Amino acid sequence: MYQIGTASADITPFFKGVGMMGYGQYHQKVQEKETDLFARTFVFHDLESGKKIAFVNAEMCFITLSIKSEVVKRLQEKHAQLNYRDENVMLTAQHTHSATGGYSHYAFFNFSIPGFVPEVFNTIVNGIVRSVVEADSNLQDAKIKIGRGIFPPEQDVAFNRSMKAYNANPEVEKLKDKDRNLALDREMTMLRVDGTDGKSLGTLNWFGVHTTSVGNDRFRICSDNKGYASQFFEDSIDNPNFCAVFAQAPCADIMPNFIWEGKRNKMRGKFEDDFESARYNGNLQYEKAKEIYDGLANASGLATSGIDYGLMYVDLADVLVDDQFIPEGNENKGKEVRTGHACMGVAFFRGTVDGIGIPASLGKVVSLLTNVVKMSNRMKSRNSADPKWKGIEQMYETQGVKDILVETGAEKILGVKNLNKLGPISLVDPSFKVLKQHYDQGAISGKPWTPQILPLQIFIIGEIAIVGIPAEISYIGGKRLKKTISNVLVNRGVTEVIISPYANAYSGYITTYEEYQHQCYEGGHTVFGQWTQAAYQTKFQQLAKEMLKTEAERELDKATKPLEFSQEELAKRCFPTPLN
Repeated sequence: MYQIGTASADITPFFKGVGMMGYGQYHQKVQEKETDLFARTFVFHDLESGKKIAFVNAEMCFITLSIKSEVVKRLQEKHAQLNYRDENVMLTAQHTHSATGGYSHYAFFNFSIPGFVPEVFNTIVNGIVRSVVEADSNLQDAKIKIGRGIFPPEQDVAFNRSMKAYNANPEVEKLKDKDRNLALDREMTMLRVDGTDGKSLGTLNWFGVHTTSVGNDRFRICSDNKGYASQFFEDSIDNPNFCAVFAQAPCADIMPNFIWEGKRNKMRGKFEDDFESARYNGNLQYEKAKEIYDGLANASGLATSGIDYGLMYVDLADVLVDDQFIPEGNENKGKEVRTGHACMGVAFFRGTVDGIGIPASLGKVVSLLTNVVKMSNRMKSRNSADPKWKGIEQMYETQGVKDILVETGAEKILGVKNLNKLGPISLVDPSFKVLKQHYDQGAISGKPWTPQILPLQIFIIGEIAIVGIPAEISYIGGKRLKKTISNVLVNRGVTEVIISPYANAYSGYITTYEEYQHQCYEGGHTVFGQWTQAAYQTKFQQLAKEMLKTEAERELDKATKPLEFSQEELAKRCFPTPLN
């Protein structure tokens, strides 16, 4: 028997002049508010075992390690009787690109904001905590139903934005650009939660499409397409406490935009007004969700009961990849293959078709510079016995075809750690000017600029597993990861594995080995190198296997923990909130 509680809370950090998080554009600062932003929580409690989990979906770009850590800390300090801890709380984001930034303790994600903003951080944390506590107080006897629905091909809901990379995967049917609407998973998976008193409590669904209907030249806070979908669904139900979560599925290469607008130099949605496009796309998602929801009205609940959870932290910068995840015929098959420290490629800074980054001409110049640095470094490494140079050679092997511009894991740009030697790096992007200022202030030295020790988490509810990944993963990447985990958890009765990205932390993208070789935007932001996908499969398989054991028998790494930042460190790179 399950008890389930739902609740939502406002997390809108409306501070004018603070940068938005998502597109990484220095010019995109908050000016107005189109919608409020919410965190929605579902608490599941198994009466038989006493185990309890909280699944949270927040209307923000992504969850950070610091947000997750502080939420758990405040739950334990102020609501200890509720028994929440890191392992049984999963925080996810629906990935809107039109919400306020400045909530990461890691420096890189704040350069365009510019800086860490405590007021934003606390607004988000306080709202999430409120939603969890209220959902827990609303626990009541309930049952869970699972359903699915498919968007027909003619509905303009989602499109693959990196077709060259997608078509490189050996398991896919090769498609032309005009068929990009087919190069994705058009299925929505839903959980409907009904109280035993007959009243519906809420619904969670997972469908993969970027929350980027609103472009980077708009300056209003907005929950974007998935936020509108949640609003439309909740408004349609006669229950003020009803929660409708529109969570992300694998969507790294999936966008809602399909019309080229030359005057803005980007792809857009159905209408010239981005907010109207967001409402249009959100309505498509709402209508499909309502169709599935209505079809589950008289359905049976889950066939099995019980709740379980597992979490482990992994240093993704140093994972020995299981050989089974190296493609057949690859020259590295049978060799020792590892990931490497986080590096961002020029392709990342170029942006995507629905979010253009640096100019193409500048991108060519920067790519040339990265290759000059690469050739120079490789020559030095071959003529030196110094372990430092051997490590640099290993980095190039791991990162493969990527034109490495920023080594966030090693605090370098163009291979240089002393940023004063780089000259006018702000010409690449204005955010680099902030980076340089922080460097001169001693605010970013000694620790990676992006996280490398990351949480992998699995929730099990009856025959369903929800897999929390701290990144955004491509459609085919998610498909492979799902198969890896399913092949293990089927041995404990799990029949449905749901991949839930943007969970508990954020580390960029996960692309397949084949996609990575084309260095589209997603490959340029696959920071741990060409074996990133294989590393996640390796470690999630390990976690899943441990979850076949009893809790007492599990051997999960408890020693590896993410880095912590002192208040003194953060104060050096804080951005004072402008007065509204």
